[in-house]
Amino acid sequence: RLFNGAINDAPALQTQFPNTGLGDQLRTVARLIAARQSLGVKRQAFFCSLGGFDTHGEDQLADQGDNLENLSGSLAAFYNATVELGVAAQVTAFTASDFGRDLPANGNGGSDHGWGNHHLIVGGAVDGAKLYGTFPTLVVDGPDDSGGGRWIPTTAVDEYAAAFARWFGVARGELPALFPNIGRFADN
Repeated sequence: RLFNGAINDAPALQTQFPNTGLGDQLRTVARLIAARQSLGVKRQAFFCSLGGFDTHGEDQLADQGDNLENLSGSLAAFYNATVELGVAAQVTAFTASDFGRDLPANGNGGSDHGWGNHHLIVGGAVDGAKLYGTFPTLVVDGPDDSGGGRWIPTTAVDEYAAAFARWFGVARGELPALFPNIGRFADN
């Protein structure tokens, strides 16, 4: 009852979101952020999902293009909504995935599971327009290929997650309890 009342009483957003599943999810998150004071929360975390990237035997080029267009439009609208709400510097959106794609086509119009991946981080406090890590040499059997066209990432998921844990207030000395491998990386 409190939750529904807070959401319904939140100011209407002028930002237009794409009429997609991800657009709808991020519109709801923006509404929850708008209702944060009524809900009495100071720090919120949300999870949204966009499937369709597991393209083993499909038209990967078209499917990935459609998914990335959806992601781009939805994240842009979400960022614009945070600007509208005056909280852009306090909100960070980021992508995450459990796997990437390997480099060679698999003969079925797609590619198979890879190891490394690229991710996006968006928000008013993000020091943007930068590439973190090292862009791999995209050559099968090249210097960054671990075998079969699966390139080796230069930034570990542990490092990525530890940065957000720090934002949530986890002390640097407590990171090894959450991320046992964090000590293997130079910048933790």
